Amino acid sequence: MIKIKNKLFITVFLFTALSCVSQKKVVSNVTGKSSVLKIPFKMPEIQIPTFKKDTLNIVNFGAVPNTEALCTKAINDAISKCSESGGGVVLIPAGLWTTGPIKMKSNVNLHTQNGAFISFTSDLKQYKLIESYFEGSKVIRCESPIMGINLENIAITGEGIFDGNGAKWRPVKIGKMTAGQWDELVKSSGVLSKDGKIWYPSKGAYLGNEERDKLPKKQTVENMEPYKEALRPVMVNFVNCKKLLLDGVTFQNSPAWNVNPLMCEHLTLRNLTIRNPWYSQNGDGLDLESCRIGSVTNCRFDVGDDAICIKSGKDKEGRERGKPTELFVITDCVVYHAHGGFTIGSEMSGGVKNIYAKNLTFNGTDCGLRFKSVRGRGGVVENIWMEDIRMNNIPTDAINFNLYYFGKSLKEDKNTGEVAVAKEPVSEETPAFKNMYFKNISVNGASQAVKIMGIPEMPVEGILFENMVIRADVGIQMNYTSKIEFKGLDLRLDKPGIAVSFSNSQNVNIEGFKSTGENQMFWVGGAATKDITLNSEGRKMIWDKDVKVLEAVKNEVKIN
Repeated sequence: MIKIKNKLFITVFLFTALSCVSQKKVVSNVTGKSSVLKIPFKMPEIQIPTFKKDTLNIVNFGAVPNTEALCTKAINDAISKCSESGGGVVLIPAGLWTTGPIKMKSNVNLHTQNGAFISFTSDLKQYKLIESYFEGSKVIRCESPIMGINLENIAITGEGIFDGNGAKWRPVKIGKMTAGQWDELVKSSGVLSKDGKIWYPSKGAYLGNEERDKLPKKQTVENMEPYKEALRPVMVNFVNCKKLLLDGVTFQNSPAWNVNPLMCEHLTLRNLTIRNPWYSQNGDGLDLESCRIGSVTNCRFDVGDDAICIKSGKDKEGRERGKPTELFVITDCVVYHAHGGFTIGSEMSGGVKNIYAKNLTFNGTDCGLRFKSVRGRGGVVENIWMEDIRMNNIPTDAINFNLYYFGKSLKEDKNTGEVAVAKEPVSEETPAFKNMYFKNISVNGASQAVKIMGIPEMPVEGILFENMVIRADVGIQMNYTSKIEFKGLDLRLDKPGIAVSFSNSQNVNIEGFKSTGENQMFWVGGAATKDITLNSEGRKMIWDKDVKVLEAVKNEVKIN
């Protein structure tokens, strides 16, 4: 017997949304051929910047290649001249160019030829302290190597490489290096932390991190000057800009996050390579923060933290800003190394909605699809659609929801993964993750298939998993979820254990389930569990052998 009411409640919302607002969009890939996407929400046409053909070469403004002479003035003079004359192209030819911060202007396409290598100087005096943003909050920070504020119609294009010289900024943790690498790093220069486990590239970086109790309570550009070497900027920072194109170039070796558009509209990011060393602290790839209307297409990531990150501000400041990241299409991207291949959070207090991701590949990322927040953030993450996702060799979870990120560690049952958490009142500080759709997910090796850790006052809700084939050591564990449906799940365990376990969850329907390698198919617990339907394809399940249920909720579970 299958409970029809439960099945319909979950499925009707998601598939009604698909059928009612799905629209076709024509997108171009790197070869110039067009493909059609069926986007499951109303997507405005993305406005792509256009430019006059007028071209200014930075050489004509005094830039000298293949030396350590700074080209900062020449590059910025060319950009200013181009913008003031009505816009056009600023050309960086092939060669090695050393520069300080590049300040973009409206109506300028900064175009790099193949063979152009733009190295940002290691002289940190070139980066002034300014009022800026980091991790969703207003802060005093150093100027970004590439920056633009309140601009319109801007681009960085071509085949050049921008290198942020991040080693001059970033601390390094001992656990992220081999013994030989660590010894070599310590001998090179720098300062060790008090416990000897973190290397800082300078005394200033050490002071700003290890002696935070001495930092001014009310920080200003003036009183933070002694600590500026600790105030690492994001590498590419556009704030409140409209019509932004990043196409073809490589951004690598950033001081902190790599590419971070903030409060921008109409973004087109395509054919990018974004790289950071795997040990880089805060070495995110792309952080789309409180942005709306855009696409990310055919990009490659190999970074030291999360790769494709969706954010919208942190805690009260993010909620008051009230700018969700929304209306993005992310397709045809590959992630080679990262903490999370695709991540939403943890700074998502302004909300995230209407995100469509298709044809993503993660090879060896620590986690695959990662959704994270914590009580206090607030914000709503909803209407997320992910299709055709491939993962290989994932050291932790293929799919992870963690609503206790940076929170108090939870005591989990070592076999079932069950946790018991006290319920708190719902307020504006309560984060919510709901109405998400995952289809055609293939995982060739993970430590765990799916792990969902919701909170009792706001369970992870309205999730449909359809057509998933996952090979993993550990199966699926869910705590504090509601309205969850699996349709066509093929789970292949490399280690014996429980295939699917969940507790304190309501309205769960598992249909067309197949598994191999387990010594038990289902475990159901938690006093708050209600309305569970379990169906195994081509296999009759036996109570207390294939399915074990907490006695107090046994009447809430139906199998067939």
